[in-house]
Amino acid sequence: MSHSDEIEDSSAPLIEHLTELRNRLIHSVVAFIIGMVICFTVATPIFNFLTAPLCSVLAERGQDCDLIFISPQEGFFVAIKVSLLGGFILAFPYIANQMWRFVAPGLYKNEKGAFLPFLVASPFMFILGASFAFYVVTPLAYDFFLGFQQFGQEGEAVVGEEVTQGLSVVFQGSAQEYLNLTIKFIVAFGLCFQLPVLLTLMGKAGLVTAPGLRSVRKYAVVGILVLAALVTPPDVITQVILFVVVYGLYEISIFLVQRVEREREKKLRAEGLWFDDDEDDDAEAEAEDEDDQGDVMDLPEDPKP
Repeated sequence: MSHSDEIEDSSAPLIEHLTELRNRLIHSVVAFIIGMVICFTVATPIFNFLTAPLCSVLAERGQDCDLIFISPQEGFFVAIKVSLLGGFILAFPYIANQMWRFVAPGLYKNEKGAFLPFLVASPFMFILGASFAFYVVTPLAYDFFLGFQQFGQEGEAVVGEEVTQGLSVVFQGSAQEYLNLTIKFIVAFGLCFQLPVLLTLMGKAGLVTAPGLRSVRKYAVVGILVLAALVTPPDVITQVILFVVVYGLYEISIFLVQRVEREREKKLRAEGLWFDDDEDDDAEAEAEDEDDQGDVMDLPEDPKP
């Protein structure tokens, strides 16, 4: 067999994998487009659902829930953004299935059993984080922001009799700006809720350990504070909520990684492949003692005078 034939034979599996990857990506994109088209047809009900936190806060203040378009094309782009978010959510189960079918043939049976639960837990945790952001964080944030309105004598609503300013500064929000901020909340919390899944998977792969995560806890606190400042608006309430939630998830991740390590240790002990550090140190000390004794025995005797 010539050298060129060997190169062609070795490149054939790579081409097959690339072809399969291309097919999986095409199927995923088609599913995303179909989901996007479906959501575009019902973009208005979806947007009305997303405005529920804002409308509830405005209703408590005696104001109407009115959002405006500040440009002619804004309504179209709002529908597109709603369709993008909804299409990805609808198509994600199919996209995850395509990813699994591409990766699964290259995994052993025990690796499949280890990876599949994380593939199921990831969308669940994202939905949990998005729901927490939508039903808990977003109403608190909008209640904080709308507290800076100023109602005059001719304003649409009056908060209290102590307000006597003649100037009325009332919220008339842009639909696109509101949607951008709401999606930012949903995506930020959804991704932050992936922390236990990511760290537990890394712990199962041996990339991180529970003692290592505990040792960098103070750096994690700083990193979470920076993250909270970057992904949330500049209000203290939302940043504190995000910090508390993410730090709590970090502590949960340490517990899950420790549990994974215990299960791995139990399995290796059952197979007789686990050695404690103390036993290893004793074995090394015994080996060093034997070497020292051997060196003493090999020393030449002193010549008699």
